[in-house]
Amino acid sequence: MLLITFGTAYVYTLKETGEIVSNCHKLPDRYFNRSLLTVNEIVSGWKKLLTNLWEYNPGLKILYTASPIRHLKDRAHGNQLSKATLLLAIEELIKVNPKQSFYFPSYEIMLDELRDYRFYTEDMIHPSRLAINYIWEQFSQQFFAPETKELLRNWQEIRKAINHKPFKPASETYKKFIYQTLLKMERLYKKFPYFDIEKEIVQLRSKISE
Repeated sequence: MLLITFGTAYVYTLKETGEIVSNCHKLPDRYFNRSLLTVNEIVSGWKKLLTNLWEYNPGLKILYTASPIRHLKDRAHGNQLSKATLLLAIEELIKVNPKQSFYFPSYEIMLDELRDYRFYTEDMIHPSRLAINYIWEQFSQQFFAPETKELLRNWQEIRKAINHKPFKPASETYKKFIYQTLLKMERLYKKFPYFDIEKEIVQLRSKISE
């Protein structure tokens, strides 16, 4: 599955060539025009890419979402126009291949379910850690298989153990803690051999020899 997140419908166009660029590369504003793409412009550009993707991989499934990050440099109204344009474009892109195209409402969850400024960071633009965790939980419940959910639950516990900072790193108690965590990792790897945790295992083993 390919996950595509649309952030803003505003683009920078190089005046000299008319080419849309990813950013201004810290060059003066006079080199660029900034404009809001239309729904048709977005759909037209993406249709070509989607056609190539499905020719290469006919079974590819695509999941669209709109970023919940607010682009307040466009002011509140401009941000809403941008998001609305993206949502309409996504709706049209899903119609290109509805059996293999899906939508996850991360933007709507932030706007409708988490309707409180406490779900934003101090800049009032980015979702807070609480909001991110909530949206992630909604996403995983909707799209993850039971096996994947089990893997994530086990890995969350192990990751906390890996990041644990002991008061006495050289103590036997902490070494025993590491050995127990390594055993959990080995059991996890046996059950999910495709889950690459070799780097983390090496990291933990190095703590024993410190």
